[in-house]
Amino acid sequence: MPKKALIAMSGGVDSSVAAWLTQQAGFDCLGATMQLFPKAADAPDEAAEAQAVAERLGLPHLVFDLAAEFRRQVMDKFAAAYEQGQTPNPCISCNRCLKFGRLLAEAQKLGCTHIATGHYARIEYDEGRNRWLLKKALDAGKDQSYVLFGLSQQQLAHTLLPLGGLSKAQVRQIAEQQGFANAHKRESQDICFVPDGDYAAFIQQHTGRAYPPGDFVDKQGRVLGRHRGLIHYTMGQRHGMGLALGRPAYVCDLCPQQNTVQVGFAEDLYISGLRLRESNLIAVPELAEPQYFAVKMGYRRREQPALVQQTGPEELLIRFVRPQRTTGLGQAAVVYAGDVVIGGGLIAQTLTD
Repeated sequence: MPKKALIAMSGGVDSSVAAWLTQQAGFDCLGATMQLFPKAADAPDEAAEAQAVAERLGLPHLVFDLAAEFRRQVMDKFAAAYEQGQTPNPCISCNRCLKFGRLLAEAQKLGCTHIATGHYARIEYDEGRNRWLLKKALDAGKDQSYVLFGLSQQQLAHTLLPLGGLSKAQVRQIAEQQGFANAHKRESQDICFVPDGDYAAFIQQHTGRAYPPGDFVDKQGRVLGRHRGLIHYTMGQRHGMGLALGRPAYVCDLCPQQNTVQVGFAEDLYISGLRLRESNLIAVPELAEPQYFAVKMGYRRREQPALVQQTGPEELLIRFVRPQRTTGLGQAAVVYAGDVVIGGGLIAQTLTD
C-alpha cells in the first residue's frame, strides 16, 4: 500500500519543514490548512502562506473550514471553563478534537495513511509492549509532548512527527536551505484566539456577558476587598488585586457559586496531590497498582516525583513526594517515565491532605 500523508500546514516554519521531511521520507503528500477563524482583512492569511510553501514543494493544498467546530470545541469550552474558575489549555482541546480528530478523519477519507504535524515530540512503536509510545523531543526546550497526552493508540499509529529529533535551529536551517520565506518567521507564544493575552476581554466579547464584581475573602471567609469579576483572576496570581495585606498576597481559590476570590499567602499555595479526569494512558493499557513516576502540571513547569494510582477508567490520583505549588483546575498533568509519556489528564481537584 503506498504511503500517503496529509500535512497539517499553518504557514509557520515548523509545519513547512515537517512537510518537506515527510516528502523526503518517501510519502505522497498533501498539504492541508485548518481555517479556524472567519477570514478578516487585517489578519495574516495563514492559508495563503501555507499554500505558497506547498506550491514550492509541488504539493496539492487543501483548506478545511473548521471555524464553527473550533468555536464550539475550543473557544466555547475555554470561556465556559474560565467562568467556572478554571484555567484550561486550549491547545489540548484543539489537538484532541481537531488536529488529531477531525483532520485525521479527513485524511483517511482522502486515502491517506498518516497525518504529519510540526509538533516537537516523537512517536515510536514498542514491540515488547505492543503499543505505540509518545516520547519527548530530543530538544528539551521545544518539547511539546505535554500537549499531546490525549492521543489514542489509533491516532499515534497514523501520525508522523518529523521534527522530534531536531532542534529549532536545525529546523530554521532546513527552511533556509529550501528557500522558505518563513524560515525566520517569529513564533507566537500566545493562545491563537487571544493574541494580546487579555483573556478576560476575550471572554466578555465571546460570551456577550458581564461578570459582576464580588468579594476578596481570606481562608476564614472574612471580606478583604472587592474584585473586578471572577474571570480576571487565576490560581496563584499575585498582581492586579489592589490589596494591602502587609506582605505579598496570592489567589488561592476561585469560587464561582459565591462569586468570591480567596486570597492567601505563599505558604497557602502548596498542595499534596491531584485528582485527574478525562485521563488517557498511552504507554500502558492500565496502571494495575500505584507506581512512582515524574509528573508535570504545566507546560513550563518542571516534573516532580509522585505516586500515581489509577482510580477509574479515566481517573488518576497523584500524590507528590514533596508539596508542590498549586495550579489551576482544568490544566493538564502529564505523567512521564524518563522521556516516555505514560499518560495524563485534566486536573479536577487539588489535594492538601
